[in-house]
Amino acid sequence: MGSAPDALSIPRQLLRSLSLGRHPSGILLAVQLIGLLLYPVMVGTAIGRTLFGAFGIVVLMLVLWVIKRSPTVSWVGWLIAIPAIALSLLANLGGQPRLLPFSYLLESALYFYAAFGLIAYMLEDTRVTIDELLAAGATFTLLAWAFAFAYVVCQAWVPGSFGAAVEPERARTWIELLFLSFTTLSATGLGDVIPLSPMARALASLEMFAGVMYIAIVVSRLIALTVNRRQSS
Repeated sequence: MGSAPDALSIPRQLLRSLSLGRHPSGILLAVQLIGLLLYPVMVGTAIGRTLFGAFGIVVLMLVLWVIKRSPTVSWVGWLIAIPAIALSLLANLGGQPRLLPFSYLLESALYFYAAFGLIAYMLEDTRVTIDELLAAGATFTLLAWAFAFAYVVCQAWVPGSFGAAVEPERARTWIELLFLSFTTLSATGLGDVIPLSPMARALASLEMFAGVMYIAIVVSRLIALTVNRRQSS
């Protein structure tokens, strides 16, 4: 008779499969979802805004890690991230808030590039792994963040681009524009913030298209591959 299996072998295998280095997409997804809970308490004070900038830099580094693991070119990510981080530091710590829109524009570009990289990663083979399922969630949040940053830039350069049911004349906060991005990308239609300027409506239209195509191409393919694997096993 063979020896009894080690009682800790299964937990060890599970921890090994869920190790941080193997699932950067999952870490990025978790950090962004945690950020959803932290953002409302970080934007009300000067210290909060500084923490918001620091948290954004942490997320940018995670995005670069994800890009490195995807089929995309890493140096392109660094080329976008380095000036974005520099502008963010100057804006938040150097007393140059007028630089924030330029930082957000670069961050938006980096999020779009990372989302493209994760989509390429999910489509490059016919196997569905845990990391690819986590990448599906991370890609959705990357797209939501990318469009939210684009909305912030649009509002900074075209004042009055967004209205709302409450205090329609004031500029929308980051969390309001992020909420608009999530509702537009997911096509839930629950938001009370609406795009008003032509540029804002163009961005919202692009996000609607991106959300529909993401579900149609990426998510449906992952589901089909999972079903086919179970039927063939």
